[in-house]
Amino acid sequence: MNQPNDRPPMTDKEVLDEFRDADALLEGHFVLSSGLHSKHYLQCARIMMDPRRSEKLCKALIAKIHTETDVRLDKLDRLVSPAMGGILVGYEMGRQTGVSSVFLERVKGVLELRRGFDIPKGGDCLIVEDIITTGKSARETIDAVNGLGGNVVGVACLIDRSGGAAKFDEEFVPLAEFFVETHPPDALPPELEAIVPVRPGSRVPA
Repeated sequence: MNQPNDRPPMTDKEVLDEFRDADALLEGHFVLSSGLHSKHYLQCARIMMDPRRSEKLCKALIAKIHTETDVRLDKLDRLVSPAMGGILVGYEMGRQTGVSSVFLERVKGVLELRRGFDIPKGGDCLIVEDIITTGKSARETIDAVNGLGGNVVGVACLIDRSGGAAKFDEEFVPLAEFFVETHPPDALPPELEAIVPVRPGSRVPA
């Protein structure tokens, strides 16, 4: 298992600069999956497509877990991510730690373990996400793992954009925090009303 390095922890600014440099922190008018509108959108896939960036950020997240929590990465049985966003982060975390990484898929609105994946009964599991917005998918993942007999010891992500709204009973470790203000479609500020909205990923008008 890779050990955390001795470099100072990455600051929020350093993490967000990586997103900007990768064109993964977008500005404009976006309709999020929640239906809310925002002037910023974090496209984590743009980070994870670059092996050097993904290695750097996940290594920093591993180091933060090691130094700021009681979670023993060398004692974990599984890293568990919700599809789709958390899959690549979970894989890279697993590659660096040697811990098996699995993911849950949504089937008829419910997250399920498929593809022959398993979670050992009583096995210690760390939930791994890319971006935490409300924490809903992470909490659903926690419930699914508990239902399968696993033991969730914590939640980790690259970016917490909830502004403190995402709460967990387990240890919660975001590499960086970036609050993204959102607005309902019937209460848009003038600067957003002046821009044609797009749905992230499609780059077409919403």
